[in-house]
Amino acid sequence: MDASELTREAVTGKLRSHGVGPTHQRIEIAHALFSRMEHLSADQVLAIVNQHHAETSKATVYNTLKLFVETGLVREVIVDPTKVFYDPNVEPHHHLFDVETGEITDIDAAAISITGLPDLPPGKMCAGIDLIIRVRGKSTDAGSREDGRLFESPQG
Repeated sequence: MDASELTREAVTGKLRSHGVGPTHQRIEIAHALFSRMEHLSADQVLAIVNQHHAETSKATVYNTLKLFVETGLVREVIVDPTKVFYDPNVEPHHHLFDVETGEITDIDAAAISITGLPDLPPGKMCAGIDLIIRVRGKSTDAGSREDGRLFESPQG
């Protein structure tokens, strides 16, 4: 099914399959996320939901998004301490964040190889790796490189 054709009934089933009781507001918040399959901020979700049903409060949206993260319905993507987005794609993947436009693009996890992780503390295991590559337009600043890379790779 095309995400733009996602029904409220399908959203209700998705909520139930994750142990989330489907209230009217939860269904509308989930529909806003899953019908677009975009990275949305809480304020963007609130605006979308209130376009049709102006009864949803900001606190309800934040609490519901927190519940969705806790139950694995969505991922929280923190691009900086003041910018948090909610990602309905919970499959393994990484992100490219354009710091100038605010656009977030998914990167297939298989497209990136991460090696050399540090030893973990005793009794701990890796729960996941969230990689966000921040990009901006090329400039002639002293710190920028002509090839666009910020860091020198071990291969040269």
